[in-house]
Amino acid sequence: MKKTMWLVVLLVLGGFAAGFYYWQMGQKELPLPPTTIAPAEPMPEPEPQIRHPIKEAPAPEKPLPTTLESSDDALLDALTGFFGQKAVQEFFDVKEAVRRFVVTVDNLPRKQAPLRYRLLKPVAGQFLATGEGEDYLTSPDNYRRYKSYVLLADAVDAKKLVAVYTRFYPLFQQEYINLGYPKGYFNDRLVDTIDDLLAAPEIPGRIKLVRPKVMHLFADPALEELSGGQKIMIRMGVENSTRIKARLREIRQELTGQALKP
Repeated sequence: MKKTMWLVVLLVLGGFAAGFYYWQMGQKELPLPPTTIAPAEPMPEPEPQIRHPIKEAPAPEKPLPTTLESSDDALLDALTGFFGQKAVQEFFDVKEAVRRFVVTVDNLPRKQAPLRYRLLKPVAGQFLATGEGEDYLTSPDNYRRYKSYVLLADAVDAKKLVAVYTRFYPLFQQEYINLGYPKGYFNDRLVDTIDDLLAAPEIPGRIKLVRPKVMHLFADPALEELSGGQKIMIRMGVENSTRIKARLREIRQELTGQALKP
Protein backbone atom coordinates (compact mmCIF):
# COMPACT_ATOMS: atom_id res chain seq x y z
CA MET A 1 0.00 0.00 0.00
CA LYS A 2 2.83 2.43 0.87
CA LYS A 3 4.65 1.68 -2.42
CA THR A 4 1.46 2.35 -4.39
CA MET A 5 0.90 5.70 -2.65
CA TRP A 6 4.48 6.82 -3.30
CA LEU A 7 4.08 5.92 -6.97
CA VAL A 8 0.87 7.97 -7.20
CA VAL A 9 2.58 10.93 -5.52
CA LEU A 10 5.51 10.77 -7.93
CA LEU A 11 3.20 10.66 -10.95
CA VAL A 12 1.21 13.64 -9.68
CA LEU A 13 4.37 15.63 -9.01
CA GLY A 14 5.64 14.68 -12.44
CA GLY A 15 2.46 16.07 -14.00
CA PHE A 16 2.85 19.35 -12.15
CA ALA A 17 6.49 19.59 -13.19
CA ALA A 18 5.66 19.02 -16.86
CA GLY A 19 2.94 21.69 -16.74
CA PHE A 20 5.31 24.19 -15.17
CA TYR A 21 7.95 23.40 -17.82
CA TYR A 22 5.58 23.98 -20.76
CA TRP A 23 4.29 27.20 -19.21
CA GLN A 24 7.84 28.45 -18.81
CA MET A 25 8.71 27.61 -22.43
CA GLY A 26 5.60 29.33 -23.79
CA GLN A 27 4.18 26.11 -25.19
CA LYS A 28 0.42 25.66 -25.67
CA GLU A 29 0.34 21.99 -24.81
CA LEU A 30 -1.39 21.29 -21.59
CA PRO A 31 -0.01 18.76 -19.18
CA LEU A 32 -1.52 15.33 -19.19
CA PRO A 33 -3.75 14.64 -16.23
CA PRO A 34 -2.03 12.77 -13.46
CA THR A 35 -2.18 9.03 -13.81
CA THR A 36 -3.86 7.07 -11.09
CA ILE A 37 -3.36 3.40 -10.44
CA ALA A 38 -6.32 1.27 -9.52
CA PRO A 39 -5.72 -0.94 -6.49
CA ALA A 40 -4.74 -4.44 -7.43
CA GLU A 41 -7.45 -7.05 -7.25
CA PRO A 42 -6.82 -9.44 -4.34
CA MET A 43 -5.53 -12.79 -5.48
CA PRO A 44 -8.00 -15.61 -4.85
CA GLU A 45 -6.90 -18.05 -2.21
CA PRO A 46 -5.74 -21.30 -3.78
CA GLU A 47 -7.89 -24.32 -3.17
CA PRO A 48 -6.23 -26.67 -0.69
CA GLN A 49 -4.63 -29.66 -2.36
CA ILE A 50 -5.86 -33.11 -1.35
CA ARG A 51 -2.83 -35.02 -0.15
CA HIS A 52 -4.42 -38.39 0.58
CA PRO A 53 -7.42 -38.98 -1.70
CA ILE A 54 -9.83 -41.57 -0.40
CA LYS A 55 -10.21 -44.74 -2.39
CA GLU A 56 -13.48 -45.03 -4.25
CA ALA A 57 -15.74 -47.43 -2.39
CA PRO A 58 -17.73 -50.08 -4.23
CA ALA A 59 -21.45 -49.49 -4.43
CA PRO A 60 -22.96 -50.47 -1.04
CA GLU A 61 -25.61 -53.14 -0.78
CA LYS A 62 -27.74 -50.66 1.14
CA PRO A 63 -27.74 -46.92 0.40
CA LEU A 64 -26.08 -44.69 2.97
CA PRO A 65 -28.34 -42.69 5.30
CA THR A 66 -29.24 -39.32 3.84
CA THR A 67 -28.69 -37.42 7.11
CA LEU A 68 -26.22 -37.62 9.97
CA GLU A 69 -29.10 -37.94 12.40
CA SER A 70 -30.22 -41.18 10.76
CA SER A 71 -26.73 -42.67 10.45
CA ASP A 72 -26.39 -44.17 13.94
CA ASP A 73 -28.18 -47.43 13.20
CA ALA A 74 -26.25 -48.04 9.99
CA LEU A 75 -22.89 -47.37 11.62
CA LEU A 76 -23.84 -49.46 14.65
CA ASP A 77 -24.63 -52.38 12.35
CA ALA A 78 -21.26 -51.94 10.63
CA LEU A 79 -19.33 -51.76 13.91
CA THR A 80 -21.21 -54.75 15.33
CA GLY A 81 -20.44 -56.80 12.26
CA PHE A 82 -16.80 -55.83 12.55
CA PHE A 83 -16.10 -56.02 16.30
CA GLY A 84 -19.08 -57.96 17.65
CA GLN A 85 -21.97 -56.67 19.76
CA LYS A 86 -20.24 -57.20 23.12
CA ALA A 87 -17.14 -55.25 22.15
CA VAL A 88 -19.18 -52.40 20.68
CA GLN A 89 -21.22 -52.05 23.86
CA GLU A 90 -18.11 -52.22 26.04
CA PHE A 91 -15.83 -49.84 24.14
CA PHE A 92 -17.87 -47.48 21.95
CA ASP A 93 -20.36 -44.69 22.46
CA VAL A 94 -22.40 -45.06 19.28
CA LYS A 95 -24.83 -42.20 19.77
CA GLU A 96 -23.97 -39.60 17.13
CA ALA A 97 -21.11 -41.93 16.14
CA VAL A 98 -20.18 -40.08 12.94
CA ARG A 99 -19.82 -36.79 14.80
CA ARG A 100 -17.89 -38.46 17.63
CA PHE A 101 -15.44 -40.03 15.22
CA VAL A 102 -14.82 -36.82 13.29
CA VAL A 103 -14.45 -34.68 16.43
CA THR A 104 -12.13 -37.25 18.04
CA VAL A 105 -9.88 -37.41 14.98
CA ASP A 106 -9.78 -33.63 14.66
CA ASN A 107 -8.93 -33.03 18.32
CA LEU A 108 -6.33 -35.71 19.08
CA PRO A 109 -3.41 -33.72 17.55
CA ARG A 110 -4.35 -30.68 19.63
CA LYS A 111 -3.01 -30.00 23.10
CA GLN A 112 -6.43 -30.52 24.64
CA ALA A 113 -8.80 -33.20 23.40
CA PRO A 114 -12.34 -32.42 24.67
CA LEU A 115 -14.12 -35.46 26.06
CA ARG A 116 -17.68 -34.50 25.18
CA TYR A 117 -17.70 -36.15 21.76
CA ARG A 118 -15.16 -38.94 22.20
CA LEU A 119 -15.98 -42.14 20.36
CA LEU A 120 -14.33 -44.60 22.76
CA LYS A 121 -15.59 -44.93 26.30
CA PRO A 122 -13.16 -43.90 29.07
CA VAL A 123 -10.61 -46.40 30.32
CA ALA A 124 -11.91 -48.06 33.47
CA GLY A 125 -10.52 -46.93 36.82
CA GLN A 126 -8.43 -43.92 37.74
CA PHE A 127 -4.95 -42.99 36.59
CA LEU A 128 -2.52 -44.75 38.92
CA ALA A 129 0.56 -43.13 40.38
CA THR A 130 2.79 -43.74 43.39
CA GLY A 131 4.32 -41.27 45.81
CA GLU A 132 3.19 -38.18 47.62
CA GLY A 133 3.98 -34.50 47.85
CA GLU A 134 6.10 -33.65 44.82
CA ASP A 135 7.48 -37.16 44.35
CA TYR A 136 4.92 -38.80 42.09
CA LEU A 137 5.78 -41.47 39.53
CA THR A 138 3.65 -43.35 37.03
CA SER A 139 2.67 -46.79 38.31
CA PRO A 140 3.28 -49.88 36.14
CA ASP A 141 -0.16 -51.08 37.29
CA ASN A 142 -1.65 -48.20 35.33
CA TYR A 143 -0.64 -49.77 32.02
CA ARG A 144 -2.88 -52.79 32.64
CA ARG A 145 -5.94 -50.54 32.40
CA TYR A 146 -5.30 -50.19 28.66
CA LYS A 147 -4.79 -53.89 27.96
CA SER A 148 -8.33 -54.56 26.73
CA TYR A 149 -8.07 -51.68 24.24
CA VAL A 150 -4.78 -53.05 22.96
CA LEU A 151 -6.33 -56.51 22.52
CA LEU A 152 -9.19 -54.89 20.61
CA ALA A 153 -6.70 -53.16 18.31
CA ASP A 154 -4.77 -56.42 17.83
CA ALA A 155 -7.96 -58.08 16.58
CA VAL A 156 -8.53 -55.42 13.92
CA ASP A 157 -8.14 -56.38 10.28
CA ALA A 158 -6.79 -53.13 8.85
CA LYS A 159 -8.02 -53.82 5.33
CA LYS A 160 -11.60 -54.54 6.46
CA LEU A 161 -11.60 -51.58 8.84
CA VAL A 162 -10.55 -49.18 6.09
CA ALA A 163 -13.22 -50.69 3.82
CA VAL A 164 -15.90 -49.81 6.40
CA TYR A 165 -14.41 -46.34 6.80
CA THR A 166 -14.36 -45.82 3.03
CA ARG A 167 -17.98 -46.90 2.72
CA PHE A 168 -19.10 -44.29 5.27
CA TYR A 169 -16.62 -41.64 4.16
CA PRO A 170 -19.21 -39.27 2.59
CA LEU A 171 -20.81 -38.92 6.02
CA PHE A 172 -17.45 -38.24 7.70
CA GLN A 173 -16.58 -35.64 5.08
CA GLN A 174 -19.94 -33.90 5.47
CA GLU A 175 -19.56 -33.75 9.24
CA TYR A 176 -16.02 -32.38 8.86
CA ILE A 177 -17.47 -29.56 6.73
CA ASN A 178 -20.16 -29.00 9.36
CA LEU A 179 -17.43 -28.79 11.99
CA GLY A 180 -16.12 -25.62 10.31
CA TYR A 181 -13.81 -26.80 7.52
CA PRO A 182 -15.72 -26.02 4.29
CA LYS A 183 -12.60 -26.62 2.17
CA GLY A 184 -11.06 -29.29 4.38
CA TYR A 185 -10.55 -32.93 3.43
CA PHE A 186 -11.21 -35.25 6.34
CA ASN A 187 -9.02 -38.11 5.14
CA ASP A 188 -6.01 -35.76 5.18
CA ARG A 189 -6.84 -34.88 8.78
CA LEU A 190 -7.11 -38.56 9.69
CA VAL A 191 -3.68 -39.33 8.23
CA ASP A 192 -2.20 -36.31 10.05
CA THR A 193 -3.72 -37.57 13.30
CA ILE A 194 -2.24 -41.04 12.79
CA ASP A 195 1.17 -39.46 12.08
CA ASP A 196 0.92 -37.43 15.27
CA LEU A 197 0.18 -40.55 17.32
CA LEU A 198 3.05 -42.42 15.66
CA ALA A 199 5.39 -39.56 16.62
CA ALA A 200 4.64 -39.95 20.34
CA PRO A 201 7.90 -40.46 22.26
CA GLU A 202 8.46 -43.84 23.86
CA ILE A 203 9.72 -43.34 27.40
CA PRO A 204 10.86 -46.51 29.19
CA GLY A 205 10.51 -46.81 32.93
CA ARG A 206 8.47 -44.70 35.26
CA ILE A 207 7.78 -41.04 34.53
CA LYS A 208 7.89 -38.26 37.08
CA LEU A 209 4.59 -36.48 37.69
CA VAL A 210 3.28 -33.45 39.55
CA ARG A 211 -0.16 -32.91 40.99
CA PRO A 212 -0.86 -29.18 41.32
CA LYS A 213 -4.58 -29.77 41.77
CA VAL A 214 -6.66 -32.89 41.18
CA MET A 215 -5.11 -34.23 37.99
CA HIS A 216 -1.63 -35.66 37.62
CA LEU A 217 0.54 -33.86 35.06
CA PHE A 218 3.93 -34.70 33.59
CA ALA A 219 6.69 -32.97 35.53
CA ASP A 220 8.65 -32.45 32.30
CA PRO A 221 7.14 -29.34 30.60
CA ALA A 222 8.13 -30.71 27.19
CA LEU A 223 5.95 -33.79 27.75
CA GLU A 224 3.06 -31.73 29.08
CA GLU A 225 3.14 -29.59 25.92
CA LEU A 226 2.60 -32.60 23.65
CA SER A 227 -0.72 -33.18 21.91
CA GLY A 228 -3.56 -34.86 23.78
CA GLY A 229 -3.17 -37.97 21.62
CA GLN A 230 0.56 -38.28 22.25
CA LYS A 231 0.06 -37.95 26.00
CA ILE A 232 -2.46 -40.80 25.87
CA MET A 233 0.14 -42.94 24.09
CA ILE A 234 2.70 -42.17 26.80
CA ARG A 235 0.28 -42.90 29.64
CA MET A 236 -0.48 -46.38 28.32
CA GLY A 237 3.18 -47.42 28.52
CA VAL A 238 5.77 -48.37 25.92
CA GLU A 239 4.63 -51.97 25.45
CA ASN A 240 1.02 -51.01 24.80
CA SER A 241 1.84 -47.99 22.63
CA THR A 242 4.23 -50.08 20.50
CA ARG A 243 1.44 -52.50 19.66
CA ILE A 244 -1.02 -49.68 18.96
CA LYS A 245 1.52 -48.00 16.67
CA ALA A 246 2.00 -51.21 14.71
CA ARG A 247 -1.72 -51.33 14.00
CA LEU A 248 -1.82 -47.62 13.13
CA ARG A 249 0.94 -48.14 10.55
CA GLU A 250 -1.10 -50.89 8.91
CA ILE A 251 -4.19 -48.67 8.80
CA ARG A 252 -2.18 -45.76 7.40
CA GLN A 253 -0.75 -47.97 4.68
CA GLU A 254 -4.26 -49.08 3.69
CA LEU A 255 -5.38 -45.44 3.59
CA THR A 256 -2.44 -44.06 1.62
CA GLY A 257 -0.70 -46.97 -0.11
CA GLN A 258 2.52 -45.89 1.64
CA ALA A 259 4.41 -48.18 4.00
CA LEU A 260 6.14 -46.64 7.02
CA LYS A 261 9.13 -48.10 8.78
CA PRO A 262 8.72 -48.80 12.53
